[in-house]
Amino acid sequence: MNTKTSGKERVDPKRFGKVAVLFGGRSAEREISLMSGTAVLQALQRAGVDAHPFDPAQRELFELAREGFQRVFIALHGRYGEDGTVQGALELMGIPYTGSGVMASALCMDKVRTKMVWVACGLPTPKWRELHAHTDWAEVERALGLPLIVKPAREGSTLGLTKVVQADQLPEAYALAARYDAMVLAEEFVTGTELTAAFLGERALPLVRIEAPEGKYDYQNKYFSDDTKYFCPCGLPEAQEQAIQQMVMQASAALGCHGWGRADLIRRADGSVSLLEMNTSPGMTGHSLVPMAAKAAGIDFDDLVLRILEMSHVG
Repeated sequence: MNTKTSGKERVDPKRFGKVAVLFGGRSAEREISLMSGTAVLQALQRAGVDAHPFDPAQRELFELAREGFQRVFIALHGRYGEDGTVQGALELMGIPYTGSGVMASALCMDKVRTKMVWVACGLPTPKWRELHAHTDWAEVERALGLPLIVKPAREGSTLGLTKVVQADQLPEAYALAARYDAMVLAEEFVTGTELTAAFLGERALPLVRIEAPEGKYDYQNKYFSDDTKYFCPCGLPEAQEQAIQQMVMQASAALGCHGWGRADLIRRADGSVSLLEMNTSPGMTGHSLVPMAAKAAGIDFDDLVLRILEMSHVG
Protein backbone atom coordinates (compact mmCIF):
# COMPACT_ATOMS: atom_id res chain seq x y z
CA MET A 1 0.00 0.00 0.00
CA ASN A 2 1.17 3.49 -0.75
CA THR A 3 1.89 5.34 2.48
CA LYS A 4 3.39 8.43 0.86
CA THR A 5 0.34 9.92 -0.78
CA SER A 6 -0.30 13.57 0.02
CA GLY A 7 -3.29 14.70 2.00
CA LYS A 8 -4.99 15.65 -1.30
CA GLU A 9 -4.58 12.14 -2.76
CA ARG A 10 -6.16 10.04 -0.07
CA VAL A 11 -7.33 6.55 -0.87
CA ASP A 12 -10.96 5.56 -1.27
CA PRO A 13 -12.22 5.17 2.32
CA LYS A 14 -14.54 2.35 1.25
CA ARG A 15 -11.55 0.07 0.64
CA PHE A 16 -11.03 -0.31 4.38
CA GLY A 17 -14.42 -1.88 4.97
CA LYS A 18 -15.92 -1.87 8.45
CA VAL A 19 -13.34 -0.51 10.89
CA ALA A 20 -13.29 -0.74 14.68
CA VAL A 21 -11.39 1.84 16.72
CA LEU A 22 -10.28 0.12 19.92
CA PHE A 23 -10.00 2.54 22.81
CA GLY A 24 -10.62 2.72 26.53
CA GLY A 25 -9.63 -0.71 27.77
CA ARG A 26 -8.61 -1.82 31.25
CA SER A 27 -5.15 -0.31 31.70
CA ALA A 28 -4.18 2.56 33.98
CA GLU A 29 -4.03 4.69 30.83
CA ARG A 30 -7.73 4.27 30.05
CA GLU A 31 -8.50 7.98 30.33
CA ILE A 32 -5.87 8.94 27.75
CA SER A 33 -6.90 6.09 25.47
CA LEU A 34 -10.48 7.39 25.44
CA MET A 35 -9.17 10.77 24.32
CA SER A 36 -6.92 9.27 21.63
CA GLY A 37 -9.57 6.91 20.33
CA THR A 38 -12.22 9.60 20.10
CA ALA A 39 -9.89 11.79 18.02
CA VAL A 40 -9.01 8.88 15.73
CA LEU A 41 -12.65 7.83 15.34
CA GLN A 42 -13.72 11.35 14.40
CA ALA A 43 -10.89 11.65 11.87
CA LEU A 44 -11.81 8.36 10.19
CA GLN A 45 -15.49 9.28 10.05
CA ARG A 46 -14.63 12.70 8.58
CA ALA A 47 -12.70 10.88 5.86
CA GLY A 48 -15.72 8.71 5.05
CA VAL A 49 -14.45 5.49 6.63
CA ASP A 50 -17.11 3.18 8.08
CA ALA A 51 -15.56 3.45 11.54
CA HIS A 52 -17.14 2.47 14.87
CA PRO A 53 -16.05 2.76 18.53
CA PHE A 54 -15.17 -0.41 20.42
CA ASP A 55 -14.16 -0.51 24.09
CA PRO A 56 -12.71 -3.91 25.11
CA ALA A 57 -13.48 -3.10 28.75
CA GLN A 58 -17.18 -3.11 27.95
CA ARG A 59 -17.47 -5.66 25.15
CA GLU A 60 -16.10 -9.12 24.44
CA LEU A 61 -13.24 -8.80 21.96
CA PHE A 62 -14.46 -11.66 19.78
CA GLU A 63 -17.53 -9.59 18.93
CA LEU A 64 -15.23 -7.96 16.36
CA ALA A 65 -15.34 -11.14 14.27
CA ARG A 66 -19.01 -11.81 14.89
CA GLU A 67 -19.93 -8.29 13.80
CA GLY A 68 -17.89 -8.41 10.62
CA PHE A 69 -15.17 -5.87 11.33
CA GLN A 70 -12.53 -5.96 8.61
CA ARG A 71 -9.84 -3.79 10.21
CA VAL A 72 -8.94 -2.47 13.64
CA PHE A 73 -7.26 0.79 14.57
CA ILE A 74 -5.66 0.22 17.96
CA ALA A 75 -5.86 3.37 20.09
CA LEU A 76 -5.37 1.51 23.36
CA HIS A 77 -2.49 2.49 25.63
CA GLY A 78 -0.66 0.42 28.21
CA ARG A 79 -1.32 -3.18 29.17
CA TYR A 80 -4.17 -5.19 27.60
CA GLY A 81 -3.80 -3.15 24.40
CA GLU A 82 -0.24 -2.10 23.72
CA ASP A 83 1.50 -5.18 25.10
CA GLY A 84 0.74 -7.83 22.46
CA THR A 85 -2.34 -9.33 24.09
CA VAL A 86 -4.92 -7.66 21.85
CA GLN A 87 -2.63 -8.12 18.86
CA GLY A 88 -2.55 -11.87 19.47
CA ALA A 89 -6.34 -12.08 19.72
CA LEU A 90 -6.75 -10.13 16.47
CA GLU A 91 -4.31 -12.47 14.74
CA LEU A 92 -6.34 -15.47 15.91
CA MET A 93 -9.41 -13.84 14.33
CA GLY A 94 -7.51 -12.92 11.16
CA ILE A 95 -8.38 -9.23 11.46
CA PRO A 96 -5.72 -6.75 10.24
CA TYR A 97 -4.71 -4.18 12.85
CA THR A 98 -2.56 -1.07 13.10
CA GLY A 99 0.85 -0.84 14.69
CA SER A 100 3.38 -3.44 15.74
CA GLY A 101 2.81 -7.17 16.03
CA VAL A 102 2.70 -9.42 19.08
CA MET A 103 6.43 -9.74 19.71
CA ALA A 104 7.38 -6.09 19.19
CA SER A 105 4.39 -4.87 21.19
CA ALA A 106 5.30 -7.11 24.12
CA LEU A 107 8.98 -6.16 23.99
CA CYS A 108 8.36 -2.43 23.84
CA MET A 109 5.87 -2.56 26.70
CA ASP A 110 8.56 -4.17 28.86
CA LYS A 111 11.15 -1.44 29.50
CA VAL A 112 13.65 -3.91 30.97
CA ARG A 113 13.69 -6.19 27.95
CA THR A 114 13.62 -3.22 25.58
CA LYS A 115 16.86 -2.08 27.20
CA MET A 116 18.35 -5.57 26.95
CA VAL A 117 17.71 -5.61 23.19
CA TRP A 118 19.13 -2.13 22.69
CA VAL A 119 22.26 -2.87 24.72
CA ALA A 120 22.79 -6.10 22.76
CA CYS A 121 22.59 -4.03 19.56
CA GLY A 122 25.03 -1.41 20.83
CA LEU A 123 22.38 1.29 21.19
CA PRO A 124 22.65 3.80 24.08
CA THR A 125 20.21 3.71 27.00
CA PRO A 126 20.59 4.77 30.65
CA LYS A 127 21.89 2.20 33.14
CA TRP A 128 19.25 0.38 35.17
CA ARG A 129 18.52 -2.20 37.83
CA GLU A 130 15.41 -4.35 38.22
CA LEU A 131 13.96 -3.91 41.72
CA HIS A 132 12.32 -6.36 44.10
CA ALA A 133 10.98 -6.10 47.64
CA HIS A 134 14.26 -7.42 49.07
CA THR A 135 16.60 -5.43 46.80
CA ASP A 136 19.81 -4.08 48.35
CA TRP A 137 18.98 -0.37 48.09
CA ALA A 138 22.55 0.67 48.86
CA GLU A 139 23.80 -1.36 45.90
CA VAL A 140 21.27 0.34 43.63
CA GLU A 141 22.52 3.73 44.80
CA ARG A 142 26.14 2.72 44.19
CA ALA A 143 25.36 1.39 40.70
CA LEU A 144 23.17 4.21 39.43
CA GLY A 145 24.01 7.19 41.61
CA LEU A 146 21.55 9.81 42.81
CA PRO A 147 19.16 11.13 41.76
CA LEU A 148 17.61 8.19 39.94
CA ILE A 149 14.23 7.25 38.50
CA VAL A 150 12.00 4.43 39.78
CA LYS A 151 9.08 3.35 37.61
CA PRO A 152 6.90 0.38 36.64
CA ALA A 153 8.50 -1.66 33.87
CA ARG A 154 5.27 -2.19 31.95
CA GLU A 155 3.29 1.03 32.24
CA GLY A 156 3.44 4.31 30.37
CA SER A 157 2.45 7.97 30.71
CA THR A 158 4.82 8.36 33.71
CA LEU A 159 2.32 6.52 35.94
CA GLY A 160 3.91 5.33 39.18
CA LEU A 161 7.17 7.17 38.46
CA THR A 162 9.30 8.76 41.20
CA LYS A 163 12.48 10.81 41.01
CA VAL A 164 14.50 9.61 43.99
CA VAL A 165 16.95 12.14 45.39
CA GLN A 166 17.80 10.35 48.67
CA ALA A 167 18.48 6.65 49.16
CA ASP A 168 15.92 6.34 51.95
CA GLN A 169 13.19 7.21 49.42
CA LEU A 170 13.82 4.03 47.43
CA PRO A 171 11.50 1.67 49.37
CA GLU A 172 8.57 4.10 49.10
CA ALA A 173 9.26 4.73 45.40
CA TYR A 174 9.39 0.98 44.81
CA ALA A 175 6.08 0.47 46.63
CA LEU A 176 4.39 3.14 44.49
CA ALA A 177 5.64 1.64 41.23
CA ALA A 178 4.69 -1.87 42.37
CA ARG A 179 1.05 -0.77 42.66
CA TYR A 180 1.06 -0.51 38.87
CA ASP A 181 3.24 -3.49 38.00
CA ALA A 182 5.00 -6.39 39.72
CA MET A 183 8.09 -5.59 37.65
CA VAL A 184 9.83 -2.37 38.73
CA LEU A 185 13.05 -0.79 37.56
CA ALA A 186 15.40 1.89 38.78
CA GLU A 187 17.07 3.91 36.05
CA GLU A 188 20.02 6.26 35.98
CA PHE A 189 18.79 9.87 35.95
CA VAL A 190 20.08 11.60 32.84
CA THR A 191 19.91 15.37 32.59
CA GLY A 192 19.54 17.11 29.27
CA THR A 193 17.05 18.02 26.59
CA GLU A 194 13.95 15.84 26.25
CA LEU A 195 13.26 14.78 22.68
CA THR A 196 10.73 12.54 21.03
CA ALA A 197 11.17 10.89 17.65
CA ALA A 198 8.19 9.48 15.77
CA PHE A 199 8.26 7.30 12.68
CA LEU A 200 5.64 6.46 10.07
CA GLY A 201 6.39 3.34 8.09
CA GLU A 202 10.03 3.59 7.03
CA ARG A 203 10.05 7.38 7.42
CA ALA A 204 11.40 9.21 10.43
CA LEU A 205 9.36 12.29 11.31
CA PRO A 206 10.82 15.57 12.60
CA LEU A 207 12.01 15.55 16.21
CA VAL A 208 10.03 17.35 18.89
CA ARG A 209 11.83 19.11 21.75
CA ILE A 210 9.94 19.27 25.06
CA GLU A 211 10.20 21.89 27.77
CA ALA A 212 8.00 21.05 30.74
CA PRO A 213 7.42 23.34 33.75
CA GLU A 214 10.35 22.91 36.16
CA GLY A 215 11.57 20.10 33.88
CA LYS A 216 8.78 17.86 35.16
CA TYR A 217 7.20 16.06 32.20
CA ASP A 218 4.72 14.08 34.29
CA TYR A 219 1.19 12.79 33.66
CA GLN A 220 -0.43 16.19 34.25
CA ASN A 221 2.06 18.11 32.12
CA LYS A 222 1.91 15.52 29.35
CA TYR A 223 -1.81 15.55 28.79
CA PHE A 224 -3.56 18.40 30.54
CA SER A 225 -1.21 21.34 31.01
CA ASP A 226 -0.94 24.21 28.57
CA ASP A 227 2.35 25.26 30.19
CA THR A 228 4.44 22.52 28.61
CA LYS A 229 6.20 23.83 25.50
CA TYR A 230 6.87 21.83 22.36
CA PHE A 231 9.27 22.81 19.59
CA CYS A 232 9.07 21.28 16.14
CA PRO A 233 11.43 21.89 14.38
CA CYS A 234 13.45 20.98 17.46
CA GLY A 235 16.25 23.49 16.81
CA LEU A 236 19.10 21.02 16.31
CA PRO A 237 21.40 21.29 13.28
CA GLU A 238 20.12 19.15 10.42
CA ALA A 239 23.01 16.66 10.58
CA GLN A 240 22.46 16.05 14.30
CA GLU A 241 18.73 15.59 13.87
CA GLN A 242 19.26 13.13 11.04
CA ALA A 243 21.74 11.13 13.14
CA ILE A 244 19.18 10.84 15.95
CA GLN A 245 16.45 9.87 13.48
CA GLN A 246 18.69 7.17 12.04
CA MET A 247 19.40 5.81 15.52
CA VAL A 248 15.67 5.70 16.30
CA MET A 249 14.96 3.76 13.11
CA GLN A 250 17.68 1.29 14.13
CA ALA A 251 16.16 1.03 17.60
CA SER A 252 12.73 0.42 16.08
CA ALA A 253 14.05 -2.25 13.71
CA ALA A 254 15.88 -4.01 16.54
CA LEU A 255 12.58 -4.41 18.38
CA GLY A 256 10.65 -5.45 15.26
CA CYS A 257 8.29 -2.47 15.24
CA HIS A 258 5.84 -1.95 12.39
CA GLY A 259 3.73 0.85 10.99
CA TRP A 260 4.24 3.69 13.39
CA GLY A 261 5.63 4.49 16.80
CA ARG A 262 7.54 6.99 18.90
CA ALA A 263 10.80 6.87 20.81
CA ASP A 264 11.54 9.04 23.83
CA LEU A 265 15.11 10.25 24.25
CA ILE A 266 17.41 12.48 26.28
CA ARG A 267 20.18 14.56 24.71
CA ARG A 268 22.94 15.37 27.15
CA ALA A 269 24.86 18.65 27.25
CA ASP A 270 27.81 16.94 25.49
CA GLY A 271 25.56 16.04 22.54
CA SER A 272 25.26 12.32 23.28
CA VAL A 273 21.78 10.80 23.17
CA SER A 274 20.17 8.02 25.23
CA LEU A 275 17.06 6.05 24.28
CA LEU A 276 14.51 5.89 27.09
CA GLU A 277 11.62 3.85 25.68
CA MET A 278 9.65 2.96 22.57
CA ASN A 279 5.88 3.50 22.28
CA THR A 280 4.04 1.29 19.80
CA SER A 281 0.61 2.89 20.29
CA PRO A 282 1.40 6.56 20.99
CA GLY A 283 -1.13 9.13 22.11
CA MET A 284 -3.35 10.85 19.56
CA THR A 285 -4.76 13.59 21.82
CA GLY A 286 -4.62 17.36 21.49
CA HIS A 287 -1.29 17.34 23.35
CA SER A 288 0.17 14.35 21.51
CA LEU A 289 3.54 14.36 19.83
CA VAL A 290 3.15 12.13 16.77
CA PRO A 291 0.47 14.40 15.23
CA MET A 292 2.71 17.38 16.02
CA ALA A 293 5.68 15.81 14.22
CA ALA A 294 3.50 14.71 11.31
CA LYS A 295 2.14 18.23 10.91
CA ALA A 296 5.69 19.58 10.68
CA ALA A 297 6.27 17.04 7.88
CA GLY A 298 3.19 18.29 6.01
CA ILE A 299 0.83 15.52 7.12
CA ASP A 300 -2.39 16.69 8.75
CA PHE A 301 -4.13 14.69 11.47
CA ASP A 302 -6.78 13.09 9.26
CA ASP A 303 -4.18 12.03 6.69
CA LEU A 304 -1.94 10.65 9.44
CA VAL A 305 -4.76 8.47 10.75
CA LEU A 306 -5.51 7.17 7.25
CA ARG A 307 -1.86 6.37 6.60
CA ILE A 308 -1.63 4.40 9.83
CA LEU A 309 -4.81 2.52 8.92
CA GLU A 310 -3.38 1.74 5.47
CA MET A 311 -0.49 -0.09 7.10
CA SER A 312 -2.80 -2.50 8.94
CA HIS A 313 -1.47 -6.04 8.94
CA VAL A 314 -1.88 -9.47 10.50
CA GLY A 315 1.32 -10.68 12.09
